[in-house]
Amino acid sequence: MSQVTREHFDQDMVPCYAPMAMVPVRGEGCTLWDQAGHAYLDLAGGIAVNCLGHCHPVLVDAIAQQSQRLWHVSNIMTNEPALALAGKLKAHSFADRVFFCNSGAEANEAAFKLARRAAVNLYGPEKSEIIAFKQGFHGRTFFTVSVGGQACYSDGFGPKPQEIRHLPYNDLAAVSAAMSSRTCAVVVELIQGEGGVIPVDLNFLKGLRELCDRHNALLIVDEVQTGVGRTGHFYAYQATGVIPDILTSAKSLGGGFPIAAMLTTESCAKHFTPGTHGSTYGGNPLACAVANAVVDVVSEPSFLAKVQLSGAALVQALNQLNEQYHLFQTVRGQGLLVGAELNQQWQGRAGEIMAAAAQQGLLMLVAGKNVLRFTPPLIITPAEIEQAIGKLARAITELQEKAIA
Repeated sequence: MSQVTREHFDQDMVPCYAPMAMVPVRGEGCTLWDQAGHAYLDLAGGIAVNCLGHCHPVLVDAIAQQSQRLWHVSNIMTNEPALALAGKLKAHSFADRVFFCNSGAEANEAAFKLARRAAVNLYGPEKSEIIAFKQGFHGRTFFTVSVGGQACYSDGFGPKPQEIRHLPYNDLAAVSAAMSSRTCAVVVELIQGEGGVIPVDLNFLKGLRELCDRHNALLIVDEVQTGVGRTGHFYAYQATGVIPDILTSAKSLGGGFPIAAMLTTESCAKHFTPGTHGSTYGGNPLACAVANAVVDVVSEPSFLAKVQLSGAALVQALNQLNEQYHLFQTVRGQGLLVGAELNQQWQGRAGEIMAAAAQQGLLMLVAGKNVLRFTPPLIITPAEIEQAIGKLARAITELQEKAIA
């Protein structure tokens, strides 16, 4: 496909993205190569998706084997990889029941619909309010983007779904004042990823659980970005002592292959009877075969322990970088979901830094204009972390030199 270039995007694609100038063609581990053969150290990981890096041999083998057996049958029948995966997710979580779909947005859509359906069945149609949090992000469907707490993503599409209230994150008093008998669910990210890599306060999360119990509301935990090993726990809630009623999982679950899941309890699941919800591709054998392989690798205690060590090493390296260049106000996160918030001197320049890093062969992310976000493959090595920081240092030096010139 050498005749295909970046210019074809501008000619042929809907312009809802603004992709980089380079076009990646091959990946292995934590490295990508573009059409010109340039190598990039990947600390973006497909936006926290490629948990085992690019073309991990276990995943390549899983997809190769399943591709010769069965790809798709629809949900008029079940299949062996889906049943095996559901059992594994139950074994590694609080859940009694699992629903498969294709993306985090679809998993959250299912969660919000289930919460409202359960409330209608148990208490009547007036119990429909969903409480979410400012700067939250839950997907791009119209329902999920409306529940998300960033108006820049939901404005401009006409009337929004109603009975959604956005409150300040980590402000328990605000939630306590707002909740009522009309509240059917509270949805919370354990780390606000798109909102700036902001971890949940443990007392806030415990308070949400208590308030939900008091008001007969469901606690929905969005683990689309934090789930399947990202924080050094299989699911991040497992480090909190707080058990949700519904959990959503995607991104790392397929290691790069599209799959998502909504996990829930028996008492909640019974409100989704045949015909109330569905997904054409959800739980297809190909995706589930890959996800089974991901879960087998990531769920190993030694693997999760290594993620925690790698996360600590990345934070330490960023803090050491900060001692030299005085970039960051704070470095925060858990495991290998890390955000570095720029200080006053560098405010608004996250995108500029990301672009400069790419020129040095380092791929990373931003979370708004003031936070650098790092979501590398969970297999990243200490040597690769050191290389990444070196590339970032060169990018910063270049920006400083341009400013002086």
